[in-house]
Amino acid sequence: MADLVLENLTIKYGGVTAVENLNIHVASGEFLTLLGPSGCGKSTSLFAVAGLNHATSGIIRVGDKVLFDGNARNTVPPERRNIGLVFQSYALWPHKTVAENLAFPLHLRKIGRAERDERIKEALGLVEMLPYADRYPFELSGGQQQRVALARALVYRPPLLLLDEPLSNLDAKLRERARVWLRELQERLKVTTIYVTHDQAEALAVSDRIAVMSMGRMRQLGSPRDIYERPADSFVADFIGSSNFLPGRMIENGTDHATVELIDGTRLQTAPGRAATDGTLTVAVRPERIEVVTAEGPNTLAVDVQQKVYLGSVWQYVVTAGAMEFRIQTTFEIDAPRILVRIPPEHCAVFAEKPN
Repeated sequence: MADLVLENLTIKYGGVTAVENLNIHVASGEFLTLLGPSGCGKSTSLFAVAGLNHATSGIIRVGDKVLFDGNARNTVPPERRNIGLVFQSYALWPHKTVAENLAFPLHLRKIGRAERDERIKEALGLVEMLPYADRYPFELSGGQQQRVALARALVYRPPLLLLDEPLSNLDAKLRERARVWLRELQERLKVTTIYVTHDQAEALAVSDRIAVMSMGRMRQLGSPRDIYERPADSFVADFIGSSNFLPGRMIENGTDHATVELIDGTRLQTAPGRAATDGTLTVAVRPERIEVVTAEGPNTLAVDVQQKVYLGSVWQYVVTAGAMEFRIQTTFEIDAPRILVRIPPEHCAVFAEKPN
């Protein structure tokens, strides 16, 4: 397999910049997810790698093969990139059987009949669809079509696999099973994979690393745990999982901790962070990290319970402290109208900007 390198990749449509200076190095065999809201540039970047979008500037390289070089004005056409691509809609040929769908890319590569049959058998076996080789796409479920589309992308053994929201058409339960199966298959084949999704849970479940994108720019690149536990900015904290954002101002910012004052006057010890030039800031803390306690102490607040929602495995509460409103999450039910909560310093992220 091969690694993928994107250097200063920029894609413009007239006066609109869809992707700006994207720099990513995906190691051979790595599973990288491009994650972000609709219109952030993730699919645009993916299709530029495939050659279906024209990049404006930058470099795209797979292994030692340069697919696009903006300076040299050199680009390799899509059919010569030998990249596996699975579309959101699967894009199976409805008039061809499953086996014929897989045979087509092998026929284009002038692979002989005997080897072609062997590769089709191997690819369908990988996705557990061998018994369906003679069926047509309309005779398959959505999950089965998704597997056939993946097998067609793998049958010619590409060095790089691109997946554009391949599970979005499946129901919730099937998506959960499919993402586990997809990750296991990718690890077994060790194929370098770029996965596009707007589903944060999906990204956390399948990725070695995640690139969070917004408005054409990469906001953070890191492991799922880094992205979730140590968001680079308020956008990432808000988009990945769920966060409360508490306004305040900086009192003291040291090398190992900071002291901030919330708008209700409560002082919190937090991890070091950034503040605006006037000292204002935002403290981000996830609802499940806030603890319900019985005694006052550092980082505790008295809050009034305004609303509770039963979510099956957890209870979620909307609470207020003065003018502040935020959410907490517990595994047990709370009946008291007023409780004490503690915000652990290690789970506080401090940002100069407000969430956007």
